[in-house]
Amino acid sequence: MHKIIAAIAGVALMSVAFAGEMATPDEAKAMSEKAQGAVNGMGSEKAFVAFADPDGGFQEKDLYVFCMDNDGVMLSHAKKPELVGKNLKDFNKYGDTLFQDMIAVSTGPGEGWVDYKWPYPGSDEIKEKTSYILSNSEGFFCGVGAYK
Repeated sequence: MHKIIAAIAGVALMSVAFAGEMATPDEAKAMSEKAQGAVNGMGSEKAFVAFADPDGGFQEKDLYVFCMDNDGVMLSHAKKPELVGKNLKDFNKYGDTLFQDMIAVSTGPGEGWVDYKWPYPGSDEIKEKTSYILSNSEGFFCGVGAYK
């Protein structure tokens, strides 16, 4: 579990490269909708390749796509591929059960915002972040997050 926590925390550190050009929640929602369209249109295998490609149209500013099944297993992560296959359902390092909340959105309305706390890129400061979650025709969800 410590390796998983370290890997997830590393996402925040990797985001230092994006510092200065942070996306808005509206941009995160638009990318999440675009990701849903990619999965529904080309299938998850091809979509996951596009999500991971820096030139694939799914990595802009500090935005990237992550996808998870409704059991909490990470299926695709553009910035931390080592998380793929890991069950993160019980992750709660910063005081919230963000992945459980995302699963609840996916299995309930199928789309919506999930708010949580996450380290701000380049610092140890914990800030409010929100991800727009959308289920797709293959039965899992993808999300894209932005700081508030």
